[in-house]
Amino acid sequence: MSTDKYDLVVIGAGPAGYAAAIRGAQLGMSVACIDKALGTDGQPTLGGTCLNWGCIPSKALLDASHRFVETRDSLADVGVIAGNVEMDVPRMMARKDAVVAQLTGGIGALFQGNGVTHLAGLGRLLSGARVEFEPHEGETRTLDAGSVVLAPGSVPVEIAPAPLDGDRIVDSTGALAFDAAPARLGVIGAGAIGLELGSVWGRLGSEVVILEALEDFLPTADSRIARDGLRELGRQGLDIRLGTRVTGAEVQGEAVVVSYQDGSGDEHSLEVDRLIVAVGRRPYTEGLLAPDSGVNLDERGFLFVNDLCVTDAPNVYAVGDVVRGPMLAHKGAEEGVMAAERIAGHKPVVNYDTVPSVIYTHPEIAWVGKTEDDVKAAGDDYRVGTFPFAASGRALAANDAKGLVKLVADAETDRILGVHVFGPQASEIIAQAVIAMEFDASAEDIGLTMFAHPTLSEALHEAALGVGGHAIHMINRKR
Repeated sequence: MSTDKYDLVVIGAGPAGYAAAIRGAQLGMSVACIDKALGTDGQPTLGGTCLNWGCIPSKALLDASHRFVETRDSLADVGVIAGNVEMDVPRMMARKDAVVAQLTGGIGALFQGNGVTHLAGLGRLLSGARVEFEPHEGETRTLDAGSVVLAPGSVPVEIAPAPLDGDRIVDSTGALAFDAAPARLGVIGAGAIGLELGSVWGRLGSEVVILEALEDFLPTADSRIARDGLRELGRQGLDIRLGTRVTGAEVQGEAVVVSYQDGSGDEHSLEVDRLIVAVGRRPYTEGLLAPDSGVNLDERGFLFVNDLCVTDAPNVYAVGDVVRGPMLAHKGAEEGVMAAERIAGHKPVVNYDTVPSVIYTHPEIAWVGKTEDDVKAAGDDYRVGTFPFAASGRALAANDAKGLVKLVADAETDRILGVHVFGPQASEIIAQAVIAMEFDASAEDIGLTMFAHPTLSEALHEAALGVGGHAIHMINRKR
């Protein structure tokens, strides 16, 4: 078995892994990145779940389906008469695949441009920061690494009551490849994945029922935002049934019969044409660690790391979905960069208090920091400012004025504790809140900042002013 030497070996080429590899190379290290993923053409592909089967393809479908619904239902409101509007699902899917190919190919170009060696195959951590590499074709060899970053990612959770068959009962990957909108679609799980996939196919004509075991809708989001989101998604046709526990799913001919219990324990049956299992993801660690690697797992199956993503093994880091914290591409990417920079002797940290979350329904739902309920439960004194998009000139002009911005600030220091957005381009607006919180800004700081008019971002400005009762474009409770 031959041996190669690198300053840094990364296992996994999703956002966490490729960010670590590229940053390591930028810092002058010799870097190899191992990834086992194969695309639909059977060829190695970079970018992990996010670029191939998650973030990017789902957003392509969300954007296309939203444009279809907007053209069909809303453009006449602004004077655009479009006539008979149809959706060409195969063409939509082809464009989705083209976007994926462009972006995954872009990672390959970045690897080449930065001098990162891409190794297509399986990586396994051995003792002493050595890595066993088993290529898809060729002989297994050992890589001696000065340091190792583990970034193998995650896979969809499977549940025993609804075994996947790859056709009628699918996970999120399968739901991105339907060749037509099923007449009746069932979704297990009302998290980000379930809501986004349900929205795509609901817009294209499916009758969508979402079964969620939790009694509360989006319990990690602000309760006001979650309440408004649930109401609006219901208006859009998503039948979201909370407090329902799926007990079985059986394919009968060309249908799936789903059995579930409601909160009272009563049994119910639901017949759908296809069923999506979207109950979350789990860390992917199969075959990753040799018994003497020195890396330990926690009680939930995640690789154990400290706040700096250092494992129990010397010179070995772990980042992304395989470690504690939210399974978000941007969180993983920042951890990957941090790991590479710390290996190079720098001292960066990731601020886990300012990790934004986004659900790409329409309107979008986004938040960062603490919710009002979090602050209230802690017994801290706080103030809240809100501003509805119905009072936003830009939102009204765009015929897209549902939702609001909510800002929570400490009552004594005025420091921003959390920002929550339900509305158009919430995913973009939340970035301004993240920047502000990174600099420990107060609500007054945002209130004193000049925002261009008319913009959707002015809603954040007005919400900040509202904390002190100084909002200009709404009646204030305080003066």
